[in-house]
Amino acid sequence: MNTRIRLSFLLGLVLILLAFTTSQSLYPVAAQSTSHDPTWWDKYQFILNNGADGNPGSTTSVSYGSNVDVSNECGPQSETFITLDPNKPRTLAAGSNEIFRLPMRGYFSSDGGTSWGGVDLPLPPPKSKSGIDFGSDPTLAFDSSGNLFYGYIVVFFGKGNGINGTQMAVARSTDGGKTYPTVTFFDFENGANHFNDKPMITADQNVGSPYRDNVYIAWDAASGGSIRGGVQLGTSTDHGASFSTVRVDDPSGPGKSIGASPAVGPNGEVYVSWNDYAANAIVFNRSFDGGTTWGTPVTISRKILPFDIRIPAESFRGALVYPSLDVDRSSGTHRGRIYCSWMDLTPANTTDIFISYSDDNGTTWSPAAPVTDQFLSAVDRFNHWMSIDPVTGGVNVAFYDTRNDTTGSRYQTDYYLARSSDGASWGAADTRVSTVSSNEHDCDGVFPCQGINYGNQQGDYEGLVSFGGVSYPVWTDSRRQLDPSSGCRRPYLMEEVFTAKVK
Repeated sequence: MNTRIRLSFLLGLVLILLAFTTSQSLYPVAAQSTSHDPTWWDKYQFILNNGADGNPGSTTSVSYGSNVDVSNECGPQSETFITLDPNKPRTLAAGSNEIFRLPMRGYFSSDGGTSWGGVDLPLPPPKSKSGIDFGSDPTLAFDSSGNLFYGYIVVFFGKGNGINGTQMAVARSTDGGKTYPTVTFFDFENGANHFNDKPMITADQNVGSPYRDNVYIAWDAASGGSIRGGVQLGTSTDHGASFSTVRVDDPSGPGKSIGASPAVGPNGEVYVSWNDYAANAIVFNRSFDGGTTWGTPVTISRKILPFDIRIPAESFRGALVYPSLDVDRSSGTHRGRIYCSWMDLTPANTTDIFISYSDDNGTTWSPAAPVTDQFLSAVDRFNHWMSIDPVTGGVNVAFYDTRNDTTGSRYQTDYYLARSSDGASWGAADTRVSTVSSNEHDCDGVFPCQGINYGNQQGDYEGLVSFGGVSYPVWTDSRRQLDPSSGCRRPYLMEEVFTAKVK
């Protein structure tokens, strides 16, 4: 397996001398060669060496003031996502990786996020008699008819025989995420060095769109010897029963991309952005015929960090560079405006969240600008997500933030929310969402404090959904990492999935 790119501190200092440059016109993306391990590699290693934990059955959430522990179960969870039904805004659904278990975990709430239940997502049979498969990388979306779609990848492997392949999965629920009776598996890749990774899903909720209720899922197919690499988009016109796939980045390129993020415009336009880490750019493409044909990729912004960066808050892995794309579908002044946010390095050698927007369907983009409060002291921001309120048009960005760190090492994180009415002005102070800081290095005196490696830590991303002036961020939280866990295979709860309701 190829080694994931890890930028050294020295390289960061060299690259920091480069100025931020942004594109306001179409221009080709240059290509270089690089490679990485997928996030699910840690989960694969753990299950291979330790076996998988069993089904926790039904679970119920626990409230901690304004924060809610959604998962409240054995073992660590990470890499979270959340969505809501626009026809029933109190109906929310979420998902997360299960690091010690095989299936994905789904969560559901019918009371506006006050209480949650949990359920496992389906997996296909293994590829061999001695094989195992597991899920990774959650993403969820409702269509305009109340169908909920949960996308993820399936990783197949034989015990001691390596990876047998990866496959895309989209499960459908008609009861708000309480059950997932149907699932579609497609686009199998049969290798360890060419695999499907990082899917993100969306659905056309626009009543007047000719492609209403189309479902779109985008992901990167790491090439590594595969004849089909690059950014892929699967389109379903039959409520998730089947998907047709097309490549949306440069078909002659090297397929060195990560973190594809799809979004739908108010008239059914389909947009996708991604991190082209070979070209070191945030890149974008568009379709005006329901995802069938695509234009020439556009560079939204050049950047400093190509792929990921080892920051103090993550003791065993790097923070990934990826975009979050969304569109203003409100009836407000900026209806149709496309927004894209991502993480990059700052002149202070810390990480921050930046945003750019387009008012001409993605032909030109505004210069990149930070969305967060700016401090003189060193603060890292990472694992962000963005959501444009379809009612108010408000721009909301959630992210981990180390501003409250008391260790002097930027270890402690909180989850924060930045808000803007137009994506151009960010005058309001960021809102602290988490009520207790997390520390992946902390062991509360129980073990030598060298960090507790649960296999994935926070994962590569967290989630956020906003509607009607209310935002629901979801994140991986380690405040309960050493709480005793009765009936569990291991003595502690470890990392949990938390959420909050922010008006």
